[in-house]
Parts: sequence; C-alpha cells; structure tokens
Amino acid sequence: MLAWVYLFIAISLEVIGTISLKFSNGFTDWRFTFLSLGVYGLSFWVLSLTLRIIPVGTAYAVWAGLGTAAVAMIGWLFLKEPMTALKAVFLLMIIGGVVGLKSISTES
Repeated sequence: MLAWVYLFIAISLEVIGTISLKFSNGFTDWRFTFLSLGVYGLSFWVLSLTLRIIPVGTAYAVWAGLGTAAVAMIGWLFLKEPMTALKAVFLLMIIGGVVGLKSISTES
C-alpha cells in the first residue's frame, strides 16, 4: 500500500512541475524554471520508489494518466482553458483506466 501512496505523491509533484512549467514562460522566468525542474526531479525520485513494488507499466500508466487528467482539470478550472464535453469524456476514461489498473493490481 505504501507504494501507492508514493505513487500519488509522485503524481502530485509531477502536476506541480507541469503547472510551474507553464508559468516559466519557456524557461525565461528562473523562479518557475528551477521550481519545475526541482519538483520534476523529486517526482521521478518518488516514482522510482514505487517501482520497487509496482510494475513499471502500471506505475507509469497511473502516473502519466492521473497527472494528465489533473493538469487538464487545473487548466480548465484555474487557467481558463477550454473544456468540451468530449474532452471531459476522455478525461473520465483516463481516470476509469487508472481505477481499473488499481483494482486488478496484485501489488501490496
């Protein structure tokens, strides 16, 4: 179970890194540049801890899928990015896939 906690921490860090990347303005704002690079590094490190238990295919699919869905939702809610019904359906499909992967996993 601890591996899944680590995985969700890694996802949270990846989301922070991606949003920081947006605010770095193509790496022209050094504060957000260093924040994004540092947080991405921490995210990869914590992700590597999960790979001791969770298979890489499952861990990466969950990490990338939930990170993508979270960033899309943050973009819609806070950055005024467009959200269509079709986009929402596909985001729900990503989340459903993650739930499915977790439900069939045999890791502790």
